[in-house]
Amino acid sequence: MPSNIEVVDEPADHGFLDVRDLKVHFPTEDGLVKAVDGVTFTVEQGKTLAIVGESGSGKSVTMQAVMGLHRGTRARMTGEVWLDGVELLGASDSVVRKKRGADMAMIFQDPLSALHPYYSIGNQIGEAYLVHNKASRKQARARTIEMLDRVGIPNAKRRVDQYPHEFSGGMRQRAMIAMALINNPKLLIADEPTTALDVTVQAQILELMKDLQRDFQAAIVMITHDLGVVADIADDMMVMYGGKGVETGTSSEVFFQASHPYTWGLLNSMPRLDRVRAQRLDPIPGTPPSLINLPSGCSFHPRCAFVEKVGHDGRCKNELPELYPVSAAHEARCFLVDQNQLEALRNQTVEEPA
Repeated sequence: MPSNIEVVDEPADHGFLDVRDLKVHFPTEDGLVKAVDGVTFTVEQGKTLAIVGESGSGKSVTMQAVMGLHRGTRARMTGEVWLDGVELLGASDSVVRKKRGADMAMIFQDPLSALHPYYSIGNQIGEAYLVHNKASRKQARARTIEMLDRVGIPNAKRRVDQYPHEFSGGMRQRAMIAMALINNPKLLIADEPTTALDVTVQAQILELMKDLQRDFQAAIVMITHDLGVVADIADDMMVMYGGKGVETGTSSEVFFQASHPYTWGLLNSMPRLDRVRAQRLDPIPGTPPSLINLPSGCSFHPRCAFVEKVGHDGRCKNELPELYPVSAAHEARCFLVDQNQLEALRNQTVEEPA
């Protein structure tokens, strides 16, 4: 067992997937990269959590840690990751390997890179089935054809022997979903699953994931930088910035009662089809921070237009805000919440979704 993993001796009350104060740091020659720095969230079975944020905010690294993909690397991980009553950070490699693919699976952003060009689609999906089941290759092939058909690939009996380059982008993504679901996992992680697809195929893939969740009752974690993608699919949302969760809540609360200036910026930079827009999209000024040299205090303060609203004593620059409660199921890491200044500023700043 890696010596840099914090072991939890006693289980505690937990949801289906319960991540507590997860930190993933990478030592480099330039300094310590704090890719994930104290993230906490829960996902219930049959529900979908969307993790939203710009590139480099820590979204993918968080879920790769859940999958155990940082084991054997220089990553320093602490915290707790509970999956269906089992704590994964302190578990042995064999336990995590058994869970990965059987109880939890991941759909990667680029299926062409994730699929091996030398092996047929059927060979790769069938191998995922054989690893976790006592079955013959004939049975694995039958199960593969069944899953390819289930995810909407036409002529599955013929296409099972084709190679990744013979599939379109949308078909490759469907094949990746079939591979992830072939063992009926209880947790499905989708890392930007629609980024490289055109809009109509995006809608088909999202609808497919909703249908499959209904059939398999899986918990889904959707990683994305696009709020529009998750508006219809997610039950809950966590907005990440600089390796931390800056806003969490139900999707409806985050969309209609957004309470962090970064979330306001994401909403204002989202294309809208429900009304005529007189102005150009309003991007968030500046660039995401370096995870080696994060700004002091609130890491968003160099890009935030509301620092002076908090006060002139430099609170945003010098003090890290907590996650303050907005409502019973909604929190935001901003001093504006603590100082009850949200309502007026939100109404002035965010064009509310229809």
